[in-house]
Amino acid sequence: MTAITFKPKQVTKRLLDVLPERARDVMTSRYGLGRETERLTLEAIGQKYHITRERVRQIENHAILSIRKSKEYEKEKKSFDELEAVVTELGGIITEEDLLNHVSKDESVHNHLNFLLILGESFKKMKEDENFKHRWYIDDELSDKVHASLHGLYNSLSDSDLISEQDILQAFLKHLKEVSDEYKKEEVLKRWLALSKAISKNPLGEWGRSSSPNVHAKGMRDYAFLVIRKHGSPIHFTEVAKQIERLFKRKAHVATTHNELIKDPRFVLVGRGLYALSEWGYISGVVKDVIKKIIEQNGPLPKEKIIEKVLKERYVKENTIMVNLQNPKYFKKDKEGRYFLA
Repeated sequence: MTAITFKPKQVTKRLLDVLPERARDVMTSRYGLGRETERLTLEAIGQKYHITRERVRQIENHAILSIRKSKEYEKEKKSFDELEAVVTELGGIITEEDLLNHVSKDESVHNHLNFLLILGESFKKMKEDENFKHRWYIDDELSDKVHASLHGLYNSLSDSDLISEQDILQAFLKHLKEVSDEYKKEEVLKRWLALSKAISKNPLGEWGRSSSPNVHAKGMRDYAFLVIRKHGSPIHFTEVAKQIERLFKRKAHVATTHNELIKDPRFVLVGRGLYALSEWGYISGVVKDVIKKIIEQNGPLPKEKIIEKVLKERYVKENTIMVNLQNPKYFKKDKEGRYFLA
Protein backbone atom coordinates (compact mmCIF):
# COMPACT_ATOMS: atom_id res chain seq x y z
CA MET A 1 0.00 0.00 0.00
CA THR A 2 1.33 3.44 -1.00
CA ALA A 3 2.76 5.52 1.86
CA ILE A 4 3.49 9.23 1.79
CA THR A 5 7.12 10.39 1.89
CA PHE A 6 6.44 14.01 2.93
CA LYS A 7 5.88 15.34 6.45
CA PRO A 8 2.42 16.98 6.59
CA LYS A 9 3.30 19.44 9.39
CA GLN A 10 6.31 20.75 7.47
CA VAL A 11 4.28 21.13 4.26
CA THR A 12 1.48 23.07 5.99
CA LYS A 13 4.04 25.34 7.69
CA ARG A 14 5.64 26.21 4.33
CA LEU A 15 2.24 26.86 2.77
CA LEU A 16 0.99 28.99 5.68
CA ASP A 17 4.15 31.12 5.52
CA VAL A 18 2.93 32.68 2.25
CA LEU A 19 0.06 34.37 4.17
CA PRO A 20 0.03 37.68 6.08
CA GLU A 21 0.21 37.28 9.86
CA ARG A 22 -3.51 37.67 10.63
CA ALA A 23 -4.62 35.35 7.82
CA ARG A 24 -2.03 32.80 8.93
CA ASP A 25 -3.29 32.99 12.51
CA VAL A 26 -6.91 32.64 11.37
CA MET A 27 -6.08 29.52 9.34
CA THR A 28 -4.00 28.04 12.15
CA SER A 29 -6.88 28.50 14.60
CA ARG A 30 -9.58 27.41 12.15
CA TYR A 31 -7.87 24.12 11.30
CA GLY A 32 -6.05 23.39 14.59
CA LEU A 33 -2.59 23.63 13.04
CA GLY A 34 -0.72 25.08 16.02
CA ARG A 35 0.12 23.75 19.46
CA GLU A 36 -3.61 23.76 20.23
CA THR A 37 -5.23 21.15 18.00
CA GLU A 38 -8.81 22.26 18.75
CA ARG A 39 -10.43 23.77 15.67
CA LEU A 40 -12.04 27.08 16.54
CA THR A 41 -15.41 28.14 15.13
CA LEU A 42 -15.89 31.19 12.93
CA GLU A 43 -17.58 32.82 15.93
CA ALA A 44 -14.68 32.21 18.29
CA ILE A 45 -12.13 33.57 15.82
CA GLY A 46 -14.37 36.57 15.10
CA GLN A 47 -14.54 37.43 18.79
CA LYS A 48 -10.75 37.29 19.04
CA TYR A 49 -10.33 39.84 16.22
CA HIS A 50 -13.60 41.76 16.88
CA ILE A 51 -14.91 40.97 13.40
CA THR A 52 -18.01 39.14 12.16
CA ARG A 53 -18.08 35.42 11.44
CA GLU A 54 -18.75 36.28 7.80
CA ARG A 55 -15.56 38.35 7.67
CA VAL A 56 -13.64 35.38 9.12
CA ARG A 57 -15.11 33.19 6.38
CA GLN A 58 -13.96 35.68 3.75
CA ILE A 59 -10.43 35.68 5.21
CA GLU A 60 -10.43 31.87 5.20
CA ASN A 61 -11.59 31.60 1.58
CA HIS A 62 -9.14 34.28 0.42
CA ALA A 63 -6.28 32.55 2.25
CA ILE A 64 -7.01 29.24 0.50
CA LEU A 65 -7.02 30.96 -2.90
CA SER A 66 -3.80 32.83 -2.05
CA ILE A 67 -2.01 29.62 -1.12
CA ARG A 68 -3.19 27.86 -4.28
CA LYS A 69 -1.85 30.73 -6.42
CA SER A 70 1.52 30.84 -4.66
CA LYS A 71 4.83 29.46 -5.91
CA GLU A 72 5.11 27.47 -2.70
CA TYR A 73 1.95 25.57 -3.65
CA GLU A 74 3.50 24.65 -7.00
CA LYS A 75 6.62 23.43 -5.21
CA GLU A 76 4.49 21.08 -3.12
CA LYS A 77 2.90 19.43 -6.17
CA LYS A 78 4.68 16.13 -5.39
CA SER A 79 3.10 16.05 -1.92
CA PHE A 80 -0.40 16.56 -3.32
CA ASP A 81 0.24 13.94 -6.03
CA GLU A 82 1.25 11.45 -3.36
CA LEU A 83 -1.90 12.17 -1.39
CA GLU A 84 -4.00 11.74 -4.52
CA ALA A 85 -2.32 8.38 -5.23
CA VAL A 86 -3.20 7.23 -1.71
CA VAL A 87 -6.89 8.17 -2.11
CA THR A 88 -7.03 6.41 -5.49
CA GLU A 89 -5.38 3.26 -4.16
CA LEU A 90 -7.75 3.16 -1.19
CA GLY A 91 -10.73 3.05 -3.56
CA GLY A 92 -11.15 6.60 -4.90
CA ILE A 93 -13.73 7.42 -2.24
CA ILE A 94 -13.14 6.85 1.47
CA THR A 95 -14.37 8.05 4.86
CA GLU A 96 -12.37 10.91 6.31
CA GLU A 97 -11.60 8.87 9.41
CA ASP A 98 -10.26 5.90 7.42
CA LEU A 99 -8.17 8.13 5.16
CA LEU A 100 -6.54 10.10 7.98
CA ASN A 101 -5.84 6.97 10.04
CA HIS A 102 -4.36 5.20 7.03
CA VAL A 103 -1.95 8.02 6.21
CA SER A 104 -0.86 8.60 9.83
CA LYS A 105 -1.55 6.96 13.18
CA ASP A 106 -0.44 10.21 14.86
CA GLU A 107 -3.63 12.16 15.64
CA SER A 108 -1.66 15.42 15.88
CA VAL A 109 -0.98 15.05 12.13
CA HIS A 110 -4.65 14.60 11.17
CA ASN A 111 -5.51 18.31 11.23
CA HIS A 112 -2.60 19.01 8.89
CA LEU A 113 -3.68 16.26 6.49
CA ASN A 114 -7.23 17.59 6.54
CA PHE A 115 -5.92 21.07 5.69
CA LEU A 116 -3.89 19.68 2.76
CA LEU A 117 -6.95 17.84 1.44
CA ILE A 118 -8.91 21.11 1.53
CA LEU A 119 -6.10 22.94 -0.28
CA GLY A 120 -5.59 20.25 -2.92
CA GLU A 121 -7.73 21.02 -5.95
CA SER A 122 -8.11 17.31 -6.84
CA PHE A 123 -9.86 16.45 -3.60
CA LYS A 124 -13.59 16.80 -2.99
CA LYS A 125 -15.37 16.40 0.33
CA MET A 126 -18.95 15.43 1.04
CA LYS A 127 -20.11 16.20 4.55
CA GLU A 128 -21.84 13.70 6.79
CA ASP A 129 -25.57 13.31 6.24
CA GLU A 130 -28.25 10.89 7.46
CA ASN A 131 -27.00 8.12 5.14
CA PHE A 132 -23.24 8.60 4.86
CA LYS A 133 -20.20 9.65 6.92
CA HIS A 134 -17.75 12.46 6.08
CA ARG A 135 -15.93 11.28 2.95
CA TRP A 136 -13.29 12.36 0.45
CA TYR A 137 -13.19 11.44 -3.22
CA ILE A 138 -11.59 12.47 -6.51
CA ASP A 139 -13.81 11.24 -9.34
CA ASP A 140 -17.46 12.38 -9.46
CA GLU A 141 -18.64 9.49 -11.61
CA LEU A 142 -17.11 6.84 -9.36
CA SER A 143 -18.51 8.59 -6.29
CA ASP A 144 -22.03 8.62 -7.77
CA LYS A 145 -21.84 4.92 -8.66
CA VAL A 146 -20.65 3.90 -5.19
CA HIS A 147 -23.34 5.97 -3.47
CA ALA A 148 -26.04 4.52 -5.76
CA SER A 149 -24.79 0.99 -5.14
CA LEU A 150 -24.89 1.45 -1.37
CA HIS A 151 -28.46 2.74 -1.64
CA GLY A 152 -29.34 -0.32 -3.74
CA LEU A 153 -27.71 -2.66 -1.24
CA TYR A 154 -29.63 -1.04 1.63
CA ASN A 155 -32.94 -1.40 -0.22
CA SER A 156 -32.22 -5.10 -0.87
CA LEU A 157 -32.05 -5.78 2.88
CA SER A 158 -35.04 -6.17 5.16
CA ASP A 159 -35.08 -4.91 8.75
CA SER A 160 -34.62 -8.46 10.05
CA ASP A 161 -31.81 -9.53 7.69
CA LEU A 162 -28.53 -10.48 9.34
CA ILE A 163 -25.81 -11.84 7.04
CA SER A 164 -22.14 -12.71 7.15
CA GLU A 165 -19.41 -10.38 5.92
CA GLN A 166 -18.73 -12.55 2.86
CA ASP A 167 -22.44 -12.54 1.97
CA ILE A 168 -22.72 -8.75 2.30
CA LEU A 169 -19.66 -8.32 0.07
CA GLN A 170 -21.16 -10.65 -2.57
CA ALA A 171 -24.49 -8.80 -2.39
CA PHE A 172 -22.67 -5.47 -2.69
CA LEU A 173 -20.81 -6.66 -5.82
CA LYS A 174 -24.14 -7.29 -7.57
CA HIS A 175 -24.91 -3.59 -7.23
CA LEU A 176 -21.46 -2.53 -8.50
CA LYS A 177 -21.74 -3.85 -12.08
CA GLU A 178 -20.85 -0.48 -13.64
CA VAL A 179 -17.76 0.03 -11.49
CA SER A 180 -14.32 -0.87 -12.88
CA ASP A 181 -13.01 -4.31 -11.86
CA GLU A 182 -9.80 -2.71 -10.54
CA TYR A 183 -11.79 -1.56 -7.50
CA LYS A 184 -13.54 -4.88 -6.82
CA LYS A 185 -11.10 -6.00 -4.15
CA GLU A 186 -12.25 -7.10 -0.70
CA GLU A 187 -10.38 -4.34 1.14
CA VAL A 188 -11.86 -1.64 -1.14
CA LEU A 189 -15.39 -3.05 -0.81
CA LYS A 190 -15.04 -2.97 2.99
CA ARG A 191 -13.94 0.69 2.87
CA TRP A 192 -16.92 1.54 0.67
CA LEU A 193 -19.27 -0.28 3.06
CA ALA A 194 -17.77 1.85 5.85
CA LEU A 195 -19.08 4.96 4.05
CA SER A 196 -22.65 3.99 4.92
CA LYS A 197 -24.38 4.91 8.16
CA ALA A 198 -27.46 2.91 7.11
CA ILE A 199 -25.66 -0.46 6.82
CA SER A 200 -23.35 -1.76 9.55
CA LYS A 201 -22.34 -4.84 11.51
CA ASN A 202 -23.13 -6.03 15.01
CA PRO A 203 -20.52 -7.04 17.63
CA LEU A 204 -20.60 -10.60 16.26
CA GLY A 205 -19.54 -9.42 12.79
CA GLU A 206 -22.93 -9.93 11.11
CA TRP A 207 -24.26 -7.25 8.73
CA GLY A 208 -27.67 -5.67 8.29
CA ARG A 209 -29.54 -2.39 8.43
CA SER A 210 -28.15 -0.12 11.15
CA SER A 211 -31.67 0.59 12.39
CA SER A 212 -32.26 -3.11 13.13
CA PRO A 213 -32.09 -4.25 16.78
CA ASN A 214 -30.17 -7.26 15.39
CA VAL A 215 -27.34 -4.88 14.45
CA HIS A 216 -27.51 -2.20 17.13
CA ALA A 217 -28.69 -4.19 20.13
CA LYS A 218 -30.32 -1.90 22.68
CA GLY A 219 -31.40 -4.20 25.48
CA MET A 220 -31.27 -7.66 27.03
CA ARG A 221 -33.79 -9.12 24.57
CA ASP A 222 -31.72 -8.04 21.57
CA TYR A 223 -28.54 -9.46 23.09
CA ALA A 224 -30.39 -12.71 23.89
CA PHE A 225 -31.60 -12.96 20.28
CA LEU A 226 -28.03 -12.65 18.97
CA VAL A 227 -26.75 -15.21 21.49
CA ILE A 228 -29.39 -17.83 20.61
CA ARG A 229 -28.98 -17.16 16.88
CA LYS A 230 -25.22 -17.63 17.16
CA HIS A 231 -25.72 -20.84 19.18
CA GLY A 232 -27.93 -22.20 16.39
CA SER A 233 -30.06 -24.53 18.53
CA PRO A 234 -32.21 -24.38 21.70
CA ILE A 235 -30.26 -23.15 24.71
CA HIS A 236 -31.02 -22.82 28.44
CA PHE A 237 -31.74 -19.30 29.72
CA THR A 238 -28.91 -19.54 32.28
CA GLU A 239 -26.46 -20.16 29.44
CA VAL A 240 -27.99 -17.26 27.49
CA ALA A 241 -27.19 -14.95 30.43
CA LYS A 242 -23.60 -16.26 30.59
CA GLN A 243 -23.09 -15.75 26.86
CA ILE A 244 -24.44 -12.20 26.97
CA GLU A 245 -21.81 -11.38 29.58
CA ARG A 246 -19.05 -13.16 27.65
CA LEU A 247 -19.81 -11.85 24.16
CA PHE A 248 -21.09 -8.36 24.92
CA LYS A 249 -19.48 -7.59 28.29
CA ARG A 250 -22.94 -6.74 29.68
CA LYS A 251 -24.15 -7.67 33.13
CA ALA A 252 -26.97 -10.20 32.65
CA HIS A 253 -28.86 -11.43 35.71
CA VAL A 254 -30.30 -14.91 35.12
CA ALA A 255 -33.79 -14.05 36.39
CA THR A 256 -33.94 -10.84 34.35
CA THR A 257 -32.79 -12.67 31.22
CA HIS A 258 -35.47 -15.33 31.73
CA ASN A 259 -38.19 -12.69 32.16
CA GLU A 260 -37.14 -10.94 28.94
CA LEU A 261 -37.21 -14.22 27.00
CA ILE A 262 -40.74 -14.97 28.25
CA LYS A 263 -42.06 -11.58 27.13
CA ASP A 264 -40.62 -11.51 23.60
CA PRO A 265 -42.39 -13.32 20.71
CA ARG A 266 -39.02 -13.83 19.01
CA PHE A 267 -38.37 -16.66 21.49
CA VAL A 268 -40.15 -19.99 22.01
CA LEU A 269 -39.88 -22.11 25.17
CA VAL A 270 -39.21 -25.62 23.86
CA GLY A 271 -38.25 -27.44 27.05
CA ARG A 272 -37.49 -26.84 30.72
CA GLY A 273 -35.75 -23.50 30.51
CA LEU A 274 -34.74 -24.14 26.89
CA TYR A 275 -35.41 -21.39 24.36
CA ALA A 276 -35.34 -21.38 20.57
CA LEU A 277 -36.05 -18.66 18.01
CA SER A 278 -39.54 -18.38 16.56
CA GLU A 279 -37.98 -17.81 13.13
CA TRP A 280 -36.69 -21.41 13.23
CA GLY A 281 -40.27 -22.57 12.83
CA TYR A 282 -41.01 -23.91 16.32
CA ILE A 283 -44.70 -23.95 17.27
CA SER A 284 -45.45 -21.63 20.18
CA GLY A 285 -47.38 -22.58 23.30
CA VAL A 286 -47.33 -25.37 25.90
CA VAL A 287 -47.32 -29.09 24.95
CA LYS A 288 -51.14 -29.16 24.74
CA ASP A 289 -51.07 -26.27 22.22
CA VAL A 290 -48.38 -28.00 20.16
CA ILE A 291 -50.47 -31.21 19.97
CA LYS A 292 -53.56 -29.23 18.95
CA LYS A 293 -51.69 -27.48 16.13
CA ILE A 294 -50.18 -30.77 14.92
CA ILE A 295 -53.64 -32.38 14.71
CA GLU A 296 -55.08 -29.26 13.05
CA GLN A 297 -52.36 -29.44 10.40
CA ASN A 298 -52.36 -33.22 9.84
CA GLY A 299 -55.78 -34.47 10.90
CA PRO A 300 -56.31 -37.48 13.28
CA LEU A 301 -53.02 -39.24 14.11
CA PRO A 302 -51.92 -42.30 16.12
CA LYS A 303 -50.06 -41.58 19.35
CA GLU A 304 -46.69 -42.68 17.85
CA LYS A 305 -46.93 -40.05 15.10
CA ILE A 306 -48.03 -37.35 17.55
CA ILE A 307 -45.14 -38.15 19.90
CA GLU A 308 -42.69 -38.09 16.98
CA LYS A 309 -43.90 -34.68 15.80
CA VAL A 310 -44.09 -33.14 19.28
CA LEU A 311 -40.53 -34.22 20.05
CA LYS A 312 -39.38 -32.20 17.03
CA GLU A 313 -40.95 -29.15 18.64
CA ARG A 314 -40.31 -29.72 22.34
CA TYR A 315 -37.64 -31.23 24.57
CA VAL A 316 -40.04 -33.18 26.82
CA LYS A 317 -40.55 -36.77 27.97
CA GLU A 318 -42.93 -39.00 26.03
CA ASN A 319 -44.95 -39.47 29.20
CA THR A 320 -45.64 -35.71 29.32
CA ILE A 321 -47.11 -35.91 25.82
CA MET A 322 -49.28 -38.90 26.75
CA VAL A 323 -50.60 -37.14 29.88
CA ASN A 324 -51.74 -34.25 27.68
CA LEU A 325 -53.27 -36.57 25.05
CA GLN A 326 -55.37 -38.29 27.71
CA ASN A 327 -57.12 -35.06 28.68
CA PRO A 328 -60.68 -35.61 27.31
CA LYS A 329 -61.37 -31.89 27.48
CA TYR A 330 -59.05 -31.38 24.49
CA PHE A 331 -58.47 -34.74 22.76
CA LYS A 332 -60.46 -37.87 21.91
CA LYS A 333 -59.56 -41.19 20.29
CA ASP A 334 -61.40 -42.87 17.41
CA LYS A 335 -61.95 -46.60 16.84
CA GLU A 336 -58.67 -46.83 14.92
CA GLY A 337 -56.72 -45.46 17.88
CA ARG A 338 -56.12 -42.05 16.28
CA TYR A 339 -56.39 -38.89 18.31
CA PHE A 340 -58.49 -35.92 17.17
CA LEU A 341 -59.58 -32.63 18.72
CA ALA A 342 -62.43 -32.80 21.20
